[in-house]
Amino acid sequence: MGQPPERVDELSRFADLLDDAPAASGSGRAGRIALLVVLITMLVAALGTGGYVWWASAAPLPAPTLATQPPPVTAGAAAAVRLPSTGAMRVSVVGGEQYLGADDDGAWAAAGGDDPRPIASVAKLITALVVLDRHPLDGPNDPGPTVAFTEADTDLYDEFYVRGATIAKMPDRTTLSLHDALATMLLPSASNYAVALARWGYGSEGAYVDAANAWLEANGLTSTRIVDATGLDDRNTSTPRDLVALGKIAESHAALAAIVALPSISLPDGPGFVTNTNDLLGTAGVRGLKTGNLGEGTFNLLFSSLLDVGVEAPLQITGVRLGGETHDSTDQDVAAFLKSVQDGFHDVPVASPGEDLGTITTAWGAEARVVLTGTVAIRTWSDTPVTPSVAIVTPQTWADGETVGTVTWTAGPHTASSDLKIVGNLEPPTLWWRLTHPGQLGG
Repeated sequence: MGQPPERVDELSRFADLLDDAPAASGSGRAGRIALLVVLITMLVAALGTGGYVWWASAAPLPAPTLATQPPPVTAGAAAAVRLPSTGAMRVSVVGGEQYLGADDDGAWAAAGGDDPRPIASVAKLITALVVLDRHPLDGPNDPGPTVAFTEADTDLYDEFYVRGATIAKMPDRTTLSLHDALATMLLPSASNYAVALARWGYGSEGAYVDAANAWLEANGLTSTRIVDATGLDDRNTSTPRDLVALGKIAESHAALAAIVALPSISLPDGPGFVTNTNDLLGTAGVRGLKTGNLGEGTFNLLFSSLLDVGVEAPLQITGVRLGGETHDSTDQDVAAFLKSVQDGFHDVPVASPGEDLGTITTAWGAEARVVLTGTVAIRTWSDTPVTPSVAIVTPQTWADGETVGTVTWTAGPHTASSDLKIVGNLEPPTLWWRLTHPGQLGG
């Protein structure tokens, strides 16, 4: 057991004092009683005051008040998607719906209408697909069957040379794998190889044309018409809508997609070294598909791109540009479109370390700052709104460096966060403040 409180000793001594006092007369006894009452009152007051001081100095303090405001955020600049003012263009985007929204009626962006136009050598992509429909390749590394070209096929070189069409060398008794023959037709856009492959696959070019139109019908490309294997006849026509769908079919064909992505190929026993007419390969993720033209104002490019825009996965873009003025301007139109999509994605800065976001105040007037702790930016498309939200937590102690919450910014599918921390220490209250504000003590 501990020692009894000191105030008990004081009472004992006071009682002893009374016991030792001499007996008094009646009037003396009354005075003695009055003195006793005064002394007892003073003692109780002293004891009460000391207890209050002790309580006030140790009582829990009221919690500080935390006031924050969401940080202001300015959305990114609106995207300016570049589409040509002449001819036609149609583009489908897969993989970016959470940013860009879904395609509208099969197209994310379009200009110039959906009327049929001459497709020129884009028809050779159809030739490849229809030949592969009868003689499939089992993946990009499968050479496929051997194609032995006939004397009649060799004569095609001179026939198309006279017509001013694009051709590739075909020495007498040339044999190539189907893979290499398709590459020779598609990369330099060799018309003599297009007809030779159509004959090899279907017996005659006429039989091929019938098979091609049946294949188009079966694949829902009902606005596309084929009259030869080369595309040289301007009656080979299609619409932007059909051509985008055709591009997606070609992209899904592993062997064909790998061929059209080749910048060049060397075949010493056949055409020699041939290069791809698609100059955009490797630019802005372009990996195909086919060029074509019948002269000024009829330049076409059916293209696919795996476009890196700095989000979770590249955008899968399939598009067509029809009716370009020249080969170079057509490339420029497609490149400008792809760059405008890339430029439409940007990092919007939303936080920097030490940025004030609020204050902590106490009932006795002490104050500390609440600040953001990190450098934060959020990836957005165009002028997508950025919305902040603040979640507050109560720290163990209201001290410098303690975390008191988190700010989260949301833009489309993306979120980014930064902690809120206290900067500065809250000065404790004085004893006088404690003694004079009993109603605010006790927690």
